[in-house]
Amino acid sequence: MATGMPDTLPGLLARRAADDPGGVALREKEFGIWQETTWSGFLGRVRSFALGLVELGVEKGDRIAIIGDNRPEWVIAELGAQVIGALPLGLYQDSIPGELTRMLEAADARLIVAEDQEQVDKVLEVRGRVPGLAHIVYYDPRGMYGYEVPGLMSFEEVDALGDAFGNRYPDEFDRRLVAIGPEDTALLCTTSGTTSVPKLAMLSHANLLAMAEQLVEVDPMEPGDEFVSFLPLAWIGEQMVGVASAMLAGFTVNFPEETATVRADIREIGPAFMMSPPRIWENMVSDVQVMAEDTTRLKRWMYRWAMTEGMKAAGGRAGLPARLRHRLADWTVFQPIRDQLGLSRVRRAYTGGAALGPDVFRFFHAIGVNLKQLYGQTEVSGISVVHRDGDIRFHTVGRPFPETEIRISEEGEILCRSPAVFQGYFRNPEATAEALEDGWLHSGDAGYFEDDGHLVVIDRLADVMKLPDGTNFSPQFVENKLKFSPHVREAVVFGGGGAPFVTTMIAIDLENAGQWAERHRIPYTTFTDLARREEVYALVRDHVGTINRDLPAAARIRRFLLLHKELHADDAELTRTRKVRRRHIADRFGDIIAALQGDGDSVTVSTEITYQDGRTAEVAHELRIETMDGER
Repeated sequence: MATGMPDTLPGLLARRAADDPGGVALREKEFGIWQETTWSGFLGRVRSFALGLVELGVEKGDRIAIIGDNRPEWVIAELGAQVIGALPLGLYQDSIPGELTRMLEAADARLIVAEDQEQVDKVLEVRGRVPGLAHIVYYDPRGMYGYEVPGLMSFEEVDALGDAFGNRYPDEFDRRLVAIGPEDTALLCTTSGTTSVPKLAMLSHANLLAMAEQLVEVDPMEPGDEFVSFLPLAWIGEQMVGVASAMLAGFTVNFPEETATVRADIREIGPAFMMSPPRIWENMVSDVQVMAEDTTRLKRWMYRWAMTEGMKAAGGRAGLPARLRHRLADWTVFQPIRDQLGLSRVRRAYTGGAALGPDVFRFFHAIGVNLKQLYGQTEVSGISVVHRDGDIRFHTVGRPFPETEIRISEEGEILCRSPAVFQGYFRNPEATAEALEDGWLHSGDAGYFEDDGHLVVIDRLADVMKLPDGTNFSPQFVENKLKFSPHVREAVVFGGGGAPFVTTMIAIDLENAGQWAERHRIPYTTFTDLARREEVYALVRDHVGTINRDLPAAARIRRFLLLHKELHADDAELTRTRKVRRRHIADRFGDIIAALQGDGDSVTVSTEITYQDGRTAEVAHELRIETMDGER
């Protein structure tokens, strides 16, 4: 590659543009056609936007927020901000106005890049509470005709300002590009917020590239590989692969046309690797299970036979007859499944952001997908531990990266030291001091090492519970087993802390449970109505009973109920990456939890609903509590 550019994300882009100007850097699907952007074109667009920001008065250290779906403009805006030393902050596109306000206030943002009319409207709703927000830049013009708002302009207008500025000062872009260094802050990234309001982690170019270098060393990526960017770019998982690793390795990043076409677009591209949180993999398993149940009796039998053979093959070595049976199962069943899921060309698939249940892991290895667990957090640029090819265990997260040290504290907390560890939290020295001690990052997770160096993550340290018999208990482990059912969308398990036994609240999967109800001619009208049905309770009860048989006696679920509503990030019950916010749920559903730990057969809860005209009303729901046979 060309030399002379700093080891920064924009510096790597400049080297790619010099060494392979015609190579495809980005690809976006518009109106059914894939539109390509070369490395030189990518650099040109970053140049225009960066200088446009300068013309708008954005200075080094200013914060620039970005919100919207995954599009080339997101990455262009991010790298353009980095070139001039501004700090980009990604926001989740489904953030409600209250969340948006908190993040913009915390960052004291000077400018926000908002994708479309929906996002612009949200920004305008909260703009009065963010006095420093001078400019709003949109990149999808549909519906924006007629808006007359101070500081509102299109992405193309900013580019035009940058081009004019560049014509007047032709050396300004290169001067600014070489002025930023590896230790400069490249990104403000929101933490998951499972235990509190999300904080803004400051990640340098050196942090992000140290993580990318270690990942590429363990699992080589190269030009010519394809990656589909469909998860929120505000998430560190998407940043570490779709941005940092892409700049380092030079592979092509593809952006789907719409959220609804993601599966089809992934299938069309055939990516070499995928990175997704557990919820995506769990959804895929549910989709396959539902399709298997909806097909003919012969195909159901074929699927079950093939899965049995796949599970055997995933479990270890087998003789020649078993290998032949597995090859037949792969040809007749697994290849079509991988093709439907868009995984036919995947060399490696990754799951991260939370623990993935062993049952889901086994499923993907049974169908021939090289799924590997990553472990890390935002504060370590995404990854610190990963499974190696051929050394995958379903209950571990693998071994540390080459330049990463992991140790377990006396309290059982996982500590990490690495060149990828963040610089601290933006304007939050107290939280920084709590997280970083003598260069060691305190993860807040409980875990231990196996004898050969594999790391086992138990749960959040604060969530590990002690059962009445004195044994430690991980609610997350049981929750993952519950969510292996296609009819269960979320589960929250409680036990320990003085509780007499283990209980759980379950939110059904409306789509899959609804299809099951239709097949069995069970009428229903709403989510609440379906969750009340005796037949649905029996369906979930059977699944809970199956799980209980695999659990120690003290950890078995004694009582459960089906919630009258879905758990949702808008209600602060889940994070934007769909991790359970256990403390908030314990407060919000205190009456339900108390009833589960009692001996009653039901509990009445009230819910406030808001009508479209703004009127509100209280609606009472009586939730049935099920006690497992022999567990009373």
